[in-house]
Amino acid sequence: MQFTPEHRQIEDIVTRFVDKELNPHVAAWEAAEEFPSHEVFKKLGDLGLLGLKYPTEYGGAGLDFSYSMVMAEALGACHCGGVPMAIGVHTDMATPALARFGSEELKREFLVPTIAGDYVACLGVSEPGGGSDVAAVKTTARTEGGDYVVNGTKMWITNGLKADWCCLLANTSEGPPHRNKSLIVVPMDAPGITRQKIRKIGMHASDTAQLFFDNVRVPRRNLIGQEGMGFTFQMLQFQEERLWGAASSLKSLDRLIDLTIDYTRQRQAFGKPILDNQVVHYRLAELRTEVEALRALTYRAVELYVAGQDVTRLASMAKLKCGRLSREVTDSCLQYWGGMGYTPENPISQAWRDSRLVSIGGGADEVMLGIICKLENTLPGRR
Repeated sequence: MQFTPEHRQIEDIVTRFVDKELNPHVAAWEAAEEFPSHEVFKKLGDLGLLGLKYPTEYGGAGLDFSYSMVMAEALGACHCGGVPMAIGVHTDMATPALARFGSEELKREFLVPTIAGDYVACLGVSEPGGGSDVAAVKTTARTEGGDYVVNGTKMWITNGLKADWCCLLANTSEGPPHRNKSLIVVPMDAPGITRQKIRKIGMHASDTAQLFFDNVRVPRRNLIGQEGMGFTFQMLQFQEERLWGAASSLKSLDRLIDLTIDYTRQRQAFGKPILDNQVVHYRLAELRTEVEALRALTYRAVELYVAGQDVTRLASMAKLKCGRLSREVTDSCLQYWGGMGYTPENPISQAWRDSRLVSIGGGADEVMLGIICKLENTLPGRR
């Protein structure tokens, strides 16, 4: 993938934003288990960073997805996982279908203020009984006159406590599970919506909610695209989510290795720095190589995606590798920090907690393996 001066400019702007507007507050936000998303998103919107890949007529920059990837990677410099994840949900997980398939009226009403940072968006797919198994979601949106009447529960919803609208996946008919679902924009101030905070072992700064929908009326014009296409549209959104997730991990993993090199160079054991043990510096070299391999895979997938190719296989591979490598890097580095690594304020232990989600959210590792296996069997020359 070729980086242009414009890519480098985006990287520089995001990196400076992280250093000035995010990192000084991370400790307080982690302790509070939330961050001021409207305030942060408005600052990002004023910088033109919330719609890099979206058309200029809606306030976006009119660039391709590679610029979103550069932003995601730069956000990896943040000293926690929760805030970048919340930003990624807003920019690359809750909005792609609306931007691509939504009506002009719907985009004016919801996409424009979302890109401007005036609205916070969330994605409503997972439920208590169905996360990675998207076809199993039970939430319904029954047609009644000119409205949908929504009933059900959504679980693990990032930005859910503060979101202004939700890109909701719901069953709009009794047909087959892959053809009876639709994506609907649901304003979160609609009567009948209740939000409940969910506490987690990591990603503390990111607010996460369980959402309850009790006879919530939504205009049928809030349908994204065609009725019954929700499953397909959500699978398309997942491709960008998975690539964004892989890209956002790269700089974070490099930072953890850097911190561990510095610590083990200073920490003495048995008369010499811990880093001087071959088992340690070889292992860190191996981990750094793995991060570079993930970077190459992610860049290749993004390049092909921008070129209009189907990257389901490569995006699934990048998501799988990202989750597993995040666990491997954080666990290995924590071991070399010893007792210090087991304290809650330590940057390695925080990353260890935060990164565990990567192998679960956006499609579990096992789901990624299933997708890869299925596509491997359909490649030319394969049996």
